[in-house]
Amino acid sequence: MASAPEILDELRRLRARVPQLTGALAAGVDGLVLAHDTPGVEPEVVAALTAAALGVAVRMADTTGQGDFRELLVRGRYGYVATYAAGESAVLTLLAQDRVNVGRLHLEGRRAGARVGELVDAREAAARRARASPAEAPPKPPAKPPVRTPAKPPTPRTRTARGPATANARTTTES
Repeated sequence: MASAPEILDELRRLRARVPQLTGALAAGVDGLVLAHDTPGVEPEVVAALTAAALGVAVRMADTTGQGDFRELLVRGRYGYVATYAAGESAVLTLLAQDRVNVGRLHLEGRRAGARVGELVDAREAAARRARASPAEAPPKPPAKPPVRTPAKPPTPRTRTARGPATANARTTTES
């Protein structure tokens, strides 16, 4: 995965900007982990649960006429789980302590989600281009101009005397 190190760098920078974050995870909307910085938490489980919650959140927003999914916030007794849209095919899930400033969480989470989305969407666009024109195929040689050969000179036509008429041939008309 070409952009996983860049995504991981973004997650670590996010955790440095918001010290109350206890974990950050980028996942595809299908629940597969793209990158994570989640000490003490199973990233595959969080990604799978995020995909399930995302399905419900998307359906809720659509059914109530609120438009495309943007974010989901769950508050538990000990903290928050916030999920943000990250491009066309990914989400960013953040785990935060109860004492986090929720406004700051949203501000930084939205920014990081946009950045992760750019990275993921760019990687997927590059993969689509690679599938469309594989690098393994040798490039086509330039088209050669057609070889023009001189036209054959016309064969001279000569008049020859006709041979004797055959017995069956009719050469005159009788009325």
